[in-house]
Amino acid sequence: MKADNHNPSRRNFIAKTGSLAMGSIFLNGIAEALTIWEKPDQKMKLALVGTGVRGVNMFGKDVTSVYPDKITFVGLCDKNIGRLNFAKEYVGVNCPVFTDFDKMLKETKPDVVIVTTMDSTHHEFIIKALEFGANVITEKPMTTDEFKCQAILDAERKSGKSVIVTFNYRYSPHRQKMFEMLRNGEIGELTSVDFHWYLNTSHGADYFRRWHGFKDKGGTLLVHKSTHHFDLLNWWIDSDPEEVFAYGKLEFYGKNGPFRSTNCRPCTHKNNCDFYWDITKSKHMVDLYVNNEHHDGYLRDGCVFREEIDIYDKMAVQIRYMNGVQVSYSLTTYSPYEGYRIAFNGTKGRMEAWIKESQPWEEANQDEIRLTKNFAETQIIIIPQGGGGHGGGDTRLKDKLFKDPTLADPYRQSAGTRDGAMSILVGIAARNSIETGKPIKIQELTDIELKESGRGA
Repeated sequence: MKADNHNPSRRNFIAKTGSLAMGSIFLNGIAEALTIWEKPDQKMKLALVGTGVRGVNMFGKDVTSVYPDKITFVGLCDKNIGRLNFAKEYVGVNCPVFTDFDKMLKETKPDVVIVTTMDSTHHEFIIKALEFGANVITEKPMTTDEFKCQAILDAERKSGKSVIVTFNYRYSPHRQKMFEMLRNGEIGELTSVDFHWYLNTSHGADYFRRWHGFKDKGGTLLVHKSTHHFDLLNWWIDSDPEEVFAYGKLEFYGKNGPFRSTNCRPCTHKNNCDFYWDITKSKHMVDLYVNNEHHDGYLRDGCVFREEIDIYDKMAVQIRYMNGVQVSYSLTTYSPYEGYRIAFNGTKGRMEAWIKESQPWEEANQDEIRLTKNFAETQIIIIPQGGGGHGGGDTRLKDKLFKDPTLADPYRQSAGTRDGAMSILVGIAARNSIETGKPIKIQELTDIELKESGRGA
């Protein structure tokens, strides 16, 4: 149902409750907590599939070192036996390793499976884990196209188990504060959002070195990277996306570069290429990738100008939400600095921020929100950054997953398959729009019933 922004009763409700209604996700003032573990007196038996850098660090060593009394690893799995053996030693676990995922499930019987494999394979492991009877923690994006997404939704419904998608950005203090301010009605009724994300020539370029540079593996950055950003929008706006139109092009990396090689180490242009990256300067990267590339041929320092790269490096997306909110979004992958600018436009004012995550100048270790109400002076709200990566989001996310999974979730930061689906469906719709030149309706991609508000119910 399309939002009626001129309905007086709706406006009166918004004026009393804040610009974005939380709907029925609150029970007695406390949001229902999504959890994958309800036995605090027992250790959670974990199995990890995918021993790349994200798996061995964020969900491997960091988890075993901080939550040893809460979890125990019963198995590690990867197709690369060399990387797998290194991961076992690095993470510091005394458990068997497997190259056969089905065998790991059968022999170790985990309570929870953590999926940190290549994006295009997420669905395979999520579905098998659910069918086995385990809950799942999966890295974002949940998967890479609408068909795999539907298969995950069907499998979860049939299994009775749960999937949590690790949207760590939701947990950072800065994003949480914006969530609160929107719901407190600080700018009245939200009408539109301007959201522009900049990846720099270090982090942004790195996506083109890795498997992420191929559409069939990562679904393009509109799915792999922007799933973070679209999830934040869905969470902040508290409505489902309805229609998407997008432009995108590869015009900087890939075939557009002045040099060409397979990867950086043997490249004859290393002295002239601004994007030359010496992977051998990182012992961790050498131990994890270089020493094991002979097992599967994966070159972690791939050339960013390889001819076969087929994802976009600049993207612009228009999104219309069920509640009438409009969004203008862009992603650039070759900026001199990294971070984002965002502005929420409302009937009573504007809330905006410029978050600098990496830049060639000195910055205070804090984030700011500028609130400017109509006919009033502007205010600056200072939010200190939390400890850990992603503005403090990583630590808070892992505490919720492993330290106290049953903890109340008043800001609805824990994300399930519906959240995971809605974030990737915006990216999938944007990709489909670029390829067809037409606007894409979200409702036509899966069987999820779209909601105008209270989408967490």
